[in-house]
Amino acid sequence: MRIVLGVGGGIAAYKVASLLRLFTEAGHKVTVIPTEAATRFVGVATWEALSGNPVSNSVFDDVEKVNHVRLGHEADLIVVAPATADLLAKAATGQAGDLLTNTLLMAHGPVLFAPAMHTEMWQHAATQANVETLRSRGVTVLEPASGRLTGADSGPGRLPEPEAIFAAAMALVNAADGAKASPATEQPLAGRVVTISAGGTREALDPVRFLGNRSSGKQGAALAAAALAAGATVRFLAAHMDVEPPAGVELVRVESALELREAALKAAVDSDVVIMAAAVADFRPADVSDTKIKKVDGEDAPVVRLVRNPDILHELVERRNAEGGQQLIVGFAAETGDAQGDVLQHATAKLKRKGCDLLVVNQVGIGRVFGQDDNSVVILSGHGAEPQSAAGSKADVAAVVVDRVGAELTRVFPAL
Repeated sequence: MRIVLGVGGGIAAYKVASLLRLFTEAGHKVTVIPTEAATRFVGVATWEALSGNPVSNSVFDDVEKVNHVRLGHEADLIVVAPATADLLAKAATGQAGDLLTNTLLMAHGPVLFAPAMHTEMWQHAATQANVETLRSRGVTVLEPASGRLTGADSGPGRLPEPEAIFAAAMALVNAADGAKASPATEQPLAGRVVTISAGGTREALDPVRFLGNRSSGKQGAALAAAALAAGATVRFLAAHMDVEPPAGVELVRVESALELREAALKAAVDSDVVIMAAAVADFRPADVSDTKIKKVDGEDAPVVRLVRNPDILHELVERRNAEGGQQLIVGFAAETGDAQGDVLQHATAKLKRKGCDLLVVNQVGIGRVFGQDDNSVVILSGHGAEPQSAAGSKADVAAVVVDRVGAELTRVFPAL
């Protein structure tokens, strides 16, 4: 495979040498195009030695080969890492001031950006608008990792690890190739837009405290990875998670149930599938203090009054039905048995109340499901099909759920 590896002018450029090594050791032919600023961090000699190919960032080198046109035309994949704020802005506005930006304008295959910059730069409205523009054009922009930055501070803005970028790049190419080869069998979700929520919501009590739950987000992350592998475009609505979302998703961060509701309703509008795997708080504090609630000697502990959160899953179903939509809607139910019934009895009643197409049920408890690497579920159908069981690692369970989603799309909504 012919890969163009664009290198932006950021301190994280040194990590990209390891990414280049991963590409070449996998047998791919790599042409490196560093920006002028990138060569201030890592020299041309390094890129030439590791790639085995000459390196230039000028449109005036090897003019007879018309590189500014040829490289983009011939590339099976273009990866830009680190994608600085400046590079994202230039790509979003179609600038062509050097060999890399010219090559991006000529791209015929998949394009992946791996951003790296300071947190404030990443979160700036201009950068976010540029990212949204690129994604709307079908470009994959990874979410930066969170952690220690160049200085003493930490936050989102670190370049994802080379292995994560490599995996995302290969998944992107495989998805494109699979969609061309056999989308119906090899990639059951090719061409589909899948929205997945994951993690646990947190409902603020004061600036320090919140009501939360034990969800780690592992199952939701596994579902997103499985959907990507099945060829889908994945929107990932992430509440609090103990794991990083998989590379390649369109990430939306949320905290509370109300924020998740807003994000889910917006994302569902043009989604083919909505999978609500997040653990959404049923209640939130009625009153949120602007300051930390303190203990006062001689006074009783404060009473926390709760109010119900909206039923997001039920609202998604109602809105779809009212508007004549054709989204396949999948719910998750974390249940425990009690004196009124066992887990499946409670889950069957919940499926009827919610009205979703599928309900994935697991029995939860201390040391079970939440935070664990394994899971055991039963998939209930709102259309009368027999219950289906799945067990194993959360990746195994996710694969079964995604396969079932693909089958349901074909059976229930064949016109999609």
